[in-house]
Amino acid sequence: MSASFNRTPAAIPMSQRDFAILAGSRLAYVRQARSEDVAHFCPEAPVLAPGQEVFVLFAADGTPILVTDSLESAKANAEHEQLEAVSIH
Repeated sequence: MSASFNRTPAAIPMSQRDFAILAGSRLAYVRQARSEDVAHFCPEAPVLAPGQEVFVLFAADGTPILVTDSLESAKANAEHEQLEAVSIH
């Protein structure tokens, strides 16, 4: 008697550390954020006017690389730095 299971594995959240290990130095991620929240994860960024949507490019280890006003700009910068950018929702 054999049993067959047709189950799709559940998505398991990946920690930032696990993502960095998996990605090495070639992957980066883009996250949309509010301008007033940028100082929390990127203290060296200039003060931005509140109420704006911005896009932040992070290295796989979570280090912020760039804050910009468009997803296209964040991805272009990643490409210039020879990084593969993925979006985080």
